[in-house]
Amino acid sequence: MSSDGSILSPAARRLHANVIASLKRLTRPIDWETAFPWIREPRHVLIGAAVVVAAMLLCMTLIDSGATRLAQTLPRWIVDFFNFLTDFGKGAWVLWPLGLTFVALAALPRAITPIAQAVQAAIMVRVGFLFVAIGLPGLFSSIVKNMIGRARPGVPGRIDPFVFDPFHWAPAYASMPSGHATTAFAVLAAFATLWPRWRTVALIYAVVIIVSRVVLQAHFVSDTLLGAVVGTVGVILIRRWFAAQHLGFSITADGRVRQFPGPSVRRIKAVARELLA
Repeated sequence: MSSDGSILSPAARRLHANVIASLKRLTRPIDWETAFPWIREPRHVLIGAAVVVAAMLLCMTLIDSGATRLAQTLPRWIVDFFNFLTDFGKGAWVLWPLGLTFVALAALPRAITPIAQAVQAAIMVRVGFLFVAIGLPGLFSSIVKNMIGRARPGVPGRIDPFVFDPFHWAPAYASMPSGHATTAFAVLAAFATLWPRWRTVALIYAVVIIVSRVVLQAHFVSDTLLGAVVGTVGVILIRRWFAAQHLGFSITADGRVRQFPGPSVRRIKAVARELLA
Protein backbone atom coordinates (compact mmCIF):
# COMPACT_ATOMS: atom_id res chain seq x y z
CA MET A 1 0.00 0.00 0.00
CA SER A 2 1.27 3.50 -0.82
CA SER A 3 2.05 6.08 1.79
CA ASP A 4 -1.09 7.99 0.81
CA GLY A 5 -3.15 4.85 1.20
CA SER A 6 -1.78 4.14 4.66
CA ILE A 7 -2.69 7.65 5.76
CA LEU A 8 -6.14 7.84 4.22
CA SER A 9 -7.40 4.38 5.11
CA PRO A 10 -7.67 5.00 8.89
CA ALA A 11 -9.42 8.32 8.19
CA ALA A 12 -11.84 6.61 5.81
CA ARG A 13 -12.59 3.94 8.40
CA ARG A 14 -13.20 6.58 11.06
CA LEU A 15 -15.44 8.50 8.68
CA HIS A 16 -17.54 5.43 7.89
CA ALA A 17 -17.82 4.37 11.52
CA ASN A 18 -18.68 7.85 12.79
CA VAL A 19 -21.29 8.52 10.11
CA ILE A 20 -23.00 5.18 10.77
CA ALA A 21 -22.88 5.79 14.53
CA SER A 22 -24.32 9.29 14.05
CA LEU A 23 -27.22 8.00 11.96
CA LYS A 24 -28.00 5.29 14.50
CA ARG A 25 -27.85 7.82 17.32
CA LEU A 26 -30.15 10.22 15.51
CA THR A 27 -32.73 7.59 14.58
CA ARG A 28 -33.13 5.87 17.93
CA PRO A 29 -36.74 5.37 19.12
CA ILE A 30 -38.13 8.32 21.07
CA ASP A 31 -41.10 9.08 23.30
CA TRP A 32 -43.26 10.77 20.69
CA GLU A 33 -45.72 12.31 23.14
CA THR A 34 -42.90 13.91 25.12
CA ALA A 35 -41.11 15.16 22.04
CA PHE A 36 -44.26 16.40 20.31
CA PRO A 37 -46.87 16.98 23.03
CA TRP A 38 -49.45 18.31 20.55
CA ILE A 39 -49.94 14.71 19.40
CA ARG A 40 -52.18 14.29 22.45
CA GLU A 41 -54.14 17.43 21.56
CA PRO A 42 -53.99 17.99 17.79
CA ARG A 43 -56.55 20.78 18.07
CA HIS A 44 -53.80 23.39 18.35
CA VAL A 45 -52.09 22.05 15.23
CA LEU A 46 -55.35 22.10 13.29
CA ILE A 47 -56.05 25.68 14.39
CA GLY A 48 -52.55 26.74 13.36
CA ALA A 49 -52.93 25.04 9.98
CA ALA A 50 -56.30 26.73 9.45
CA VAL A 51 -54.78 30.13 10.26
CA VAL A 52 -51.98 29.55 7.74
CA VAL A 53 -54.42 28.45 5.03
CA ALA A 54 -56.65 31.47 5.69
CA ALA A 55 -53.66 33.81 5.57
CA MET A 56 -52.50 32.27 2.29
CA LEU A 57 -55.95 32.67 0.71
CA LEU A 58 -56.14 36.29 1.81
CA CYS A 59 -52.67 36.97 0.45
CA MET A 60 -53.51 35.27 -2.85
CA THR A 61 -56.69 37.33 -3.15
CA LEU A 62 -55.50 40.74 -1.98
CA ILE A 63 -51.73 40.94 -2.46
CA ASP A 64 -50.25 38.51 -4.99
CA SER A 65 -51.42 40.08 -8.25
CA GLY A 66 -50.69 43.65 -7.18
CA ALA A 67 -47.22 42.80 -5.87
CA THR A 68 -46.33 41.02 -9.11
CA ARG A 69 -47.55 43.93 -11.22
CA LEU A 70 -45.47 46.27 -9.09
CA ALA A 71 -42.42 44.07 -9.60
CA GLN A 72 -42.90 44.34 -13.37
CA THR A 73 -42.52 48.12 -13.17
CA LEU A 74 -39.26 48.17 -11.22
CA PRO A 75 -36.12 49.66 -12.82
CA ARG A 76 -33.74 47.20 -14.41
CA TRP A 77 -30.93 47.97 -11.95
CA ILE A 78 -33.10 46.92 -9.00
CA VAL A 79 -34.00 43.66 -10.73
CA ASP A 80 -30.33 42.99 -11.53
CA PHE A 81 -29.36 43.71 -7.93
CA PHE A 82 -31.86 41.21 -6.53
CA ASN A 83 -31.00 38.75 -9.28
CA PHE A 84 -27.47 38.69 -7.87
CA LEU A 85 -28.64 38.32 -4.26
CA THR A 86 -31.28 35.65 -4.85
CA ASP A 87 -28.74 32.89 -5.55
CA PHE A 88 -27.64 33.07 -1.93
CA GLY A 89 -31.01 31.56 -1.03
CA LYS A 90 -30.03 28.25 -2.58
CA GLY A 91 -29.45 25.48 -0.09
CA ALA A 92 -26.15 24.50 -1.67
CA TRP A 93 -24.47 27.63 -0.30
CA VAL A 94 -25.08 26.38 3.23
CA LEU A 95 -25.44 22.61 2.92
CA TRP A 96 -22.19 21.94 1.07
CA PRO A 97 -19.98 23.70 3.65
CA LEU A 98 -21.90 22.09 6.52
CA GLY A 99 -21.77 18.65 4.95
CA LEU A 100 -18.05 18.86 4.20
CA THR A 101 -17.38 20.15 7.70
CA PHE A 102 -19.26 17.22 9.20
CA VAL A 103 -17.34 14.77 7.01
CA ALA A 104 -14.03 16.35 8.05
CA LEU A 105 -14.98 16.16 11.72
CA ALA A 106 -16.09 12.54 11.37
CA ALA A 107 -12.75 11.61 9.82
CA LEU A 108 -10.69 13.08 12.68
CA PRO A 109 -9.24 10.78 15.33
CA ARG A 110 -10.99 10.70 18.67
CA ALA A 111 -9.69 13.17 21.21
CA ILE A 112 -7.76 11.78 24.18
CA THR A 113 -9.17 13.55 27.22
CA PRO A 114 -12.87 13.29 28.22
CA ILE A 115 -13.32 17.06 28.04
CA ALA A 116 -11.82 17.19 24.57
CA GLN A 117 -14.07 14.30 23.49
CA ALA A 118 -17.11 16.20 24.77
CA VAL A 119 -16.07 19.30 22.83
CA GLN A 120 -15.51 17.26 19.68
CA ALA A 121 -18.94 15.62 20.02
CA ALA A 122 -20.68 18.95 20.74
CA ILE A 123 -19.27 20.51 17.57
CA MET A 124 -20.34 17.54 15.46
CA VAL A 125 -23.85 17.66 16.93
CA ARG A 126 -24.22 21.35 16.14
CA VAL A 127 -22.96 20.97 12.58
CA GLY A 128 -25.23 17.97 12.12
CA PHE A 129 -28.21 19.88 13.51
CA LEU A 130 -27.65 22.77 11.12
CA PHE A 131 -27.35 20.42 8.14
CA VAL A 132 -30.50 18.45 8.96
CA ALA A 133 -32.53 21.48 10.08
CA ILE A 134 -31.81 23.35 6.84
CA GLY A 135 -31.72 20.41 4.44
CA LEU A 136 -34.91 18.56 5.40
CA PRO A 137 -37.34 21.51 5.13
CA GLY A 138 -35.79 22.34 1.76
CA LEU A 139 -36.27 18.75 0.57
CA PHE A 140 -39.84 18.76 1.86
CA SER A 141 -40.55 22.02 0.05
CA SER A 142 -39.10 20.70 -3.22
CA ILE A 143 -41.42 17.71 -3.15
CA VAL A 144 -44.56 19.47 -1.95
CA LYS A 145 -44.42 22.36 -4.41
CA ASN A 146 -44.44 19.92 -7.30
CA MET A 147 -47.41 18.12 -5.77
CA ILE A 148 -49.32 21.40 -5.31
CA GLY A 149 -48.49 22.49 -8.86
CA ARG A 150 -49.09 26.21 -8.56
CA ALA A 151 -48.18 28.21 -11.65
CA ARG A 152 -45.52 30.86 -11.27
CA PRO A 153 -46.38 34.52 -11.94
CA GLY A 154 -47.44 34.99 -15.55
CA VAL A 155 -46.69 37.55 -18.22
CA PRO A 156 -47.89 41.16 -17.86
CA GLY A 157 -51.65 41.45 -18.02
CA ARG A 158 -52.21 37.75 -17.46
CA ILE A 159 -51.33 37.34 -13.80
CA ASP A 160 -53.55 34.78 -12.11
CA PRO A 161 -52.55 33.59 -8.61
CA PHE A 162 -55.16 30.82 -8.71
CA VAL A 163 -53.75 28.66 -11.50
CA PHE A 164 -52.93 25.17 -10.23
CA ASP A 165 -52.00 21.92 -11.96
CA PRO A 166 -51.20 19.40 -9.20
CA PHE A 167 -48.46 16.84 -9.85
CA HIS A 168 -47.39 18.65 -13.01
CA TRP A 169 -43.73 18.16 -12.00
CA ALA A 170 -42.42 21.06 -14.07
CA PRO A 171 -40.57 24.20 -12.88
CA ALA A 172 -43.30 26.46 -14.26
CA TYR A 173 -45.78 24.77 -11.91
CA ALA A 174 -43.61 24.59 -8.80
CA SER A 175 -44.28 27.96 -7.23
CA MET A 176 -45.77 27.15 -3.81
CA PRO A 177 -43.98 27.10 -1.43
CA SER A 178 -40.85 28.95 -2.46
CA GLY A 179 -37.76 26.79 -2.01
CA HIS A 180 -35.52 29.82 -1.57
CA ALA A 181 -37.79 31.20 1.15
CA THR A 182 -37.90 27.82 2.87
CA THR A 183 -34.11 27.62 2.94
CA ALA A 184 -33.66 31.25 3.99
CA PHE A 185 -35.99 30.97 6.96
CA ALA A 186 -34.61 27.56 7.91
CA VAL A 187 -31.17 29.21 8.00
CA LEU A 188 -32.64 32.01 10.12
CA ALA A 189 -34.34 29.68 12.60
CA ALA A 190 -31.47 27.17 12.83
CA PHE A 191 -28.65 29.67 13.28
CA ALA A 192 -30.70 31.87 15.60
CA THR A 193 -31.38 28.79 17.73
CA LEU A 194 -27.68 28.17 18.28
CA TRP A 195 -26.49 31.78 18.23
CA PRO A 196 -29.34 34.13 19.21
CA ARG A 197 -27.12 37.20 18.93
CA TRP A 198 -26.99 36.70 15.17
CA ARG A 199 -30.75 36.55 14.69
CA THR A 200 -30.99 40.11 13.36
CA VAL A 201 -28.38 39.48 10.67
CA ALA A 202 -30.06 36.19 9.78
CA LEU A 203 -33.46 37.90 9.62
CA ILE A 204 -32.16 40.55 7.23
CA TYR A 205 -30.73 37.80 5.03
CA ALA A 206 -34.02 35.87 5.01
CA VAL A 207 -36.12 38.95 4.22
CA VAL A 208 -33.81 39.96 1.37
CA ILE A 209 -34.13 36.50 -0.15
CA ILE A 210 -37.95 36.42 -0.09
CA VAL A 211 -38.13 39.97 -1.48
CA SER A 212 -35.80 38.92 -4.29
CA ARG A 213 -38.12 36.10 -5.31
CA VAL A 214 -41.04 38.51 -5.70
CA VAL A 215 -38.95 41.19 -7.45
CA LEU A 216 -37.75 38.60 -9.98
CA GLN A 217 -41.35 37.39 -10.46
CA ALA A 218 -40.23 33.86 -9.67
CA HIS A 219 -42.86 33.60 -6.92
CA PHE A 220 -45.95 35.27 -5.59
CA VAL A 221 -45.81 36.83 -2.14
CA SER A 222 -47.90 33.97 -0.71
CA ASP A 223 -45.36 31.46 -2.04
CA THR A 224 -42.59 33.12 -0.06
CA LEU A 225 -44.70 33.43 3.09
CA LEU A 226 -45.60 29.75 3.00
CA GLY A 227 -41.93 28.93 2.40
CA ALA A 228 -41.06 30.96 5.49
CA VAL A 229 -43.58 28.96 7.51
CA VAL A 230 -42.27 25.63 6.21
CA GLY A 231 -38.65 26.56 6.93
CA THR A 232 -39.35 27.86 10.44
CA VAL A 233 -41.69 25.06 11.51
CA GLY A 234 -39.32 22.49 10.04
CA VAL A 235 -36.48 23.74 12.22
CA ILE A 236 -38.73 23.72 15.30
CA LEU A 237 -39.71 20.10 14.68
CA ILE A 238 -36.14 18.97 14.01
CA ARG A 239 -34.91 20.78 17.11
CA ARG A 240 -37.45 18.86 19.20
CA TRP A 241 -36.32 15.61 17.57
CA PHE A 242 -32.71 16.36 18.49
CA ALA A 243 -33.85 17.28 22.00
CA ALA A 244 -35.69 13.98 22.34
CA GLN A 245 -32.39 12.27 21.45
CA HIS A 246 -30.46 14.51 23.89
CA LEU A 247 -28.35 15.76 21.02
CA GLY A 248 -27.46 19.37 21.69
CA PHE A 249 -30.83 20.00 23.34
CA SER A 250 -33.10 18.50 25.97
CA ILE A 251 -36.80 18.70 26.78
CA THR A 252 -37.65 20.10 30.20
CA ALA A 253 -40.42 18.85 32.48
CA ASP A 254 -42.78 21.54 31.19
CA GLY A 255 -42.15 20.52 27.56
CA ARG A 256 -39.78 23.30 26.57
CA VAL A 257 -36.59 22.76 24.62
CA ARG A 258 -33.36 23.72 26.38
CA GLN A 259 -30.07 24.05 24.54
CA PHE A 260 -26.97 22.50 26.06
CA PRO A 261 -24.12 24.96 26.65
CA GLY A 262 -21.73 25.04 23.73
CA PRO A 263 -17.94 24.78 23.96
CA SER A 264 -15.98 28.00 24.26
CA VAL A 265 -13.64 29.21 21.55
CA ARG A 266 -10.71 28.54 23.87
CA ARG A 267 -11.68 24.89 24.32
CA ILE A 268 -12.28 24.47 20.59
CA LYS A 269 -8.79 25.79 19.85
CA ALA A 270 -7.28 23.50 22.47
CA VAL A 271 -9.02 20.42 20.99
CA ALA A 272 -8.00 21.44 17.48
CA ARG A 273 -4.36 21.64 18.56
CA GLU A 274 -4.64 18.23 20.22
CA LEU A 275 -6.21 16.55 17.18
CA LEU A 276 -3.95 18.13 14.60
CA ALA A 277 -0.71 17.79 16.53
